[in-house]
Amino acid sequence: MNALLPNNEFDQQLIANVHPADWKNPQPAGPYHLVIIGGGTAGLVTAAGAAGLGAKVALIERSLMGGDCLNVGCVPSKGLIAAARAIWGARQAIPFFADTIEFGEVNFSAAMDRMRRLRAGISPHDSAARFRELGVDVYLGEAQFVDRQNVDVGGTTLAFKRAVIASGARASAPPINGLAGTPYLTNETLFNLTERPERLGIVGAGPIGVEMAQTFARLGSQVCLIETKQGLLPREDRDAADIVSRQLLKDGVDVLCGGRDLEVHYDGSFRLRLNCQDHQEDRQVDQLLVAVGRAPNLESLQLENAGVRFDKKGVIVNDYLQTSNPKVFAAGDVCSRFQFTHAADFMARIVIQNALFALGPFGRKKLSQLTIPWATYCSPELARVGINEQEAQASGIEIDTYTVKLSEVDRAILEGLGDGFVKIHTQAGKDKIVGATIVAPNAGDLISEVALAMTNKIGLGSIASTIHPYPTLADAIRKAGDQFNRTRLTSTSKKLLNLLRRINVGS
Repeated sequence: MNALLPNNEFDQQLIANVHPADWKNPQPAGPYHLVIIGGGTAGLVTAAGAAGLGAKVALIERSLMGGDCLNVGCVPSKGLIAAARAIWGARQAIPFFADTIEFGEVNFSAAMDRMRRLRAGISPHDSAARFRELGVDVYLGEAQFVDRQNVDVGGTTLAFKRAVIASGARASAPPINGLAGTPYLTNETLFNLTERPERLGIVGAGPIGVEMAQTFARLGSQVCLIETKQGLLPREDRDAADIVSRQLLKDGVDVLCGGRDLEVHYDGSFRLRLNCQDHQEDRQVDQLLVAVGRAPNLESLQLENAGVRFDKKGVIVNDYLQTSNPKVFAAGDVCSRFQFTHAADFMARIVIQNALFALGPFGRKKLSQLTIPWATYCSPELARVGINEQEAQASGIEIDTYTVKLSEVDRAILEGLGDGFVKIHTQAGKDKIVGATIVAPNAGDLISEVALAMTNKIGLGSIASTIHPYPTLADAIRKAGDQFNRTRLTSTSKKLLNLLRRINVGS
């Protein structure tokens, strides 16, 4: 079981909910309709949904219910991000005071205690007791397949009609010279810190690396962020990533571009040597966060006994989330390239339908039908859905792009927000939305309007005809729709409008 430190009152409260020491596993009575391995988001949503619809459900968790999201992922990271934003916001308010304001040193322990207190407060929702009350048989222990229709947990055999593998993934480090054997941090240990590192090195400039680089810089650490030759946030729109990069520099993050041939030396602190573009860099840091690499949790499951195929990326599933054993399904990080809590949630809904309620090919749902947005919770936030310009070009897809800069949006001007934009892509010559990127405060909220439109096949022109409150940042999305509508004013349509005007009011 994962150890949560410093094991204070809030950590103990959390553990009491998500892995109680006195928990007694139930005794199975007959085969279950559904046996679920893994108590993270995918497993919990599957269990609650299936039990609520009358199925007999068993849920197995070897570590902490709630999975990465609650314990070492979304919840603690966003709690810490909120504290860092509050500190940054206070500093931005200095010009509005008549007298000189001086801030003391950031109380890092207070920020971490707040995070742990809030995490513990959320934990009852994912607790073993709550799921027992929902009618789920909760088993705490290691699961492994006995054969194609039985799972063992702690010496007890659970027979199933259907099973779901939702065992998630864990942090894994790339092969960096000298890293093995050092006490480096991952997302699974970062939130155990009780003292702020004066100097923090971060390897990996994806969402976790970027979010934590900015957060710890705002909390007072000297942060060195090492990106690879693909650049910062390599999966994202380059214009968007450039805005985030500029803000990191403003926050004091030392971004080492194009890092390669990294070597790590540890003798009580970490020494990082790497080639950065055309020169060599040498950095000394107190703590090192490795924020790149994930590995599926499969080793102990004995998938071969169940006839379930897998590879180094995880369980292999079809579009219906069905494995090579048609009675076994999978959902969440263990089988998906979209390793997000909200993606796991909706994959679980597909599994419930396909495993329990579809009749042969009838009523089945497909993973490919999901429209999955995501966000990086830096400041400003970067959110996207669908394809971006780089992906369209690489795939040979012709698109039209409509861009509204925040500098053209009144609310953004009033808030003092200069950098940022809404960029929406449509199928060339049409108003069908195929993707969007938003860089703005709360971009993760704003992208939902575009995701809703894409899911329900609402065109960009229809967004333009939807009244948005003024002044809001969301009005930038409507303005993109106005841009599209103006492209429809061809020379012929303009002549027709002029004719109608002359008929009505004369020349």
